[in-house]
Amino acid sequence: MDALIIIFITGLLGLFVGMLKKSQLTLIVICTGLIAGFLSMFFMNDYESIFSSYNGLSFSRTQQMFGLLAIGLTLLAVLLGYAYYKEDTEHTADYYGLILFSLTGAICLIGFSNMFMFFLGLEILSIPIYVLVGIQKGNSLASEASVKYFFTGSFATAIMLFGIALIYGSTGSFEMKEIQMAIDMGMSHSPMLNIGVLMMMAAFLFKVGAVPFHFWGPDVYQGSSNAVMAFMASVVKLAALFAFVHLFNFTFQTLTPFVSGLVLFAIIVSLFLGYLSALKQTSFRRMMAYSSIANTGFALFAVLNQQFGEASLWVFLIGYACSTIALITINMIVEKETDELSNWKGIGYANPLIGITLVISLLSMSGIPPFTGFFGKYLLLSSAFSDHLPFVILAIIASLVGAYLYLRLMLLSLSREGEGQKLKMTGIQALVLIVSLAGTVGGWLVLLIK
Repeated sequence: MDALIIIFITGLLGLFVGMLKKSQLTLIVICTGLIAGFLSMFFMNDYESIFSSYNGLSFSRTQQMFGLLAIGLTLLAVLLGYAYYKEDTEHTADYYGLILFSLTGAICLIGFSNMFMFFLGLEILSIPIYVLVGIQKGNSLASEASVKYFFTGSFATAIMLFGIALIYGSTGSFEMKEIQMAIDMGMSHSPMLNIGVLMMMAAFLFKVGAVPFHFWGPDVYQGSSNAVMAFMASVVKLAALFAFVHLFNFTFQTLTPFVSGLVLFAIIVSLFLGYLSALKQTSFRRMMAYSSIANTGFALFAVLNQQFGEASLWVFLIGYACSTIALITINMIVEKETDELSNWKGIGYANPLIGITLVISLLSMSGIPPFTGFFGKYLLLSSAFSDHLPFVILAIIASLVGAYLYLRLMLLSLSREGEGQKLKMTGIQALVLIVSLAGTVGGWLVLLIK
């Protein structure tokens, strides 16, 4: 709870500091607040907080780990965006403030213990993103993406509210534990409850960008700046996926047989549609959007594993998020007037740090050992091996399609035709690449922590 308050106050303070029109000072304030929030979350069990009696939020060990990951990834997104937003001194603080307010919602969504805090966290997470997507003034693609995301997101929110209302009507409570108890006592056959759960699942599939509610993703990614895309692909996806898994693995765990078929459908179609559509793209942003849809399919396997689903999801997301942030940072460095993949030709040879980071990130996303992406996929698939073997086999086949996609980008980047093209990189961008690389290579070591 203290971390949430620190981050929210930092966002407000950053807006006021931004009035001085000193981008570097604003960045220092924001980064200091994020580090303070990270330390508060890390040591939350080592001191007694005056806010610990609040029942709307509760953080288990797993939720604490997800909260730390969300704050850490936000710090990388903030640093990534500095090179772009420092030029616009009048609005630099707007970007940073909205990022931190969205992170506040993400932490609420990770630690919710009742439906009220769940919905509040989801909206606080989403509303700033609607603005951030269209924050590039004069960019018609950004404006179109923002409007599209707002209207479709509002529609999903309405479905979510309707589902929550039906669940409350059938169980008589907004508290997660009381809803779980009501379901365990025989409410699992209630038509009203089942319809409410299905409506919540539909809204969740939209929020995480899974089939059949994936249609907003490519346009929104294409219209966003690199920094906003990095935040959406990492923190927003992390918080929404964790809430999805936590809700269905614990509160609705008795209903797993009822929803598992729909989840498996979403998984397989997301995997194949995402990877096959990504193969046709010439735009980096659209390729990453479809890749995100496919990786969401992998992440949804965690819904089927009630015992280790959250731990498996944590490892998978740290590998996916670090690789994604690294690739988006590289795109920010190489991007010219467009984000065409042709801009990547030969960048690996003349730029060693970029080349190494690019190769390792793509190998991790392909599921090649010994990188974090491999361990994440292995844990998710192994948990479903005994009960859903045909779907695991289909997921592995889809993963091979994804490996071809990433290998193709790797070969393009290592092409000798572009050798000698030196790229200018700021110290902050180099730092983001190094930290992302460390997470991609060694993020799986968290499995050794007891």
